[in-house]
Amino acid sequence: MGLFKKYVNQTRKPEGKLGKLMIKGMNSGHAKMADWGLSHLTTISPDRIIDLGCGGGRNAGELLKKYLNATGTAIDYSELSVEKAKEYNKDLISAGRLVVKQGDVSTLDLPDQTYELATAFETIYFWPGLEKCFAQVARILKDGGYFMIVNESDGTDAASLKFEKIIDGMKCYTIAQITDALKAAGFTKIKADHHKSKPWITVLARK
Repeated sequence: MGLFKKYVNQTRKPEGKLGKLMIKGMNSGHAKMADWGLSHLTTISPDRIIDLGCGGGRNAGELLKKYLNATGTAIDYSELSVEKAKEYNKDLISAGRLVVKQGDVSTLDLPDQTYELATAFETIYFWPGLEKCFAQVARILKDGGYFMIVNESDGTDAASLKFEKIIDGMKCYTIAQITDALKAAGFTKIKADHHKSKPWITVLARK
């Protein structure tokens, strides 16, 4: 495996020196896309939030800046990502507003009916079975809670499909595929938005 392929494969589960380099660029590299996704949260006021596949932790922090009375949990299955997210959000953690821990979205070790909002930024590409993982998200959400997915790829753009071929375990999904999996997991009132000039998508679903 060439160096470039080894590096881009770190997007799935950052490890070692290359993983540290990948995480370093995650927060800044995805900031504009994440903020565009966050702009869709206009009518809800959650008290408890969970960011799944939190990466470097930037988006978990932004969510708690947006919702000043909320507390949050950030989950990632990469030990390096958890370390970075803790470092990035050390003030929120010290204030008792955020908990960052390692976990697997396919088997979330979290209680039922806990959160009003769950988010997944640039991460579902690597989830092991959308319906199974979405069902886990539905389980930990309160009735009436929301799940927001924000992806850089709409499942059809050439650049992402190229990376899909070289990154192990990566799968790009269309809005239709995401919507079908959400419905199968018990979500309703699903709304999707496609960026006007980029392949970015945001899907917001209610339990």
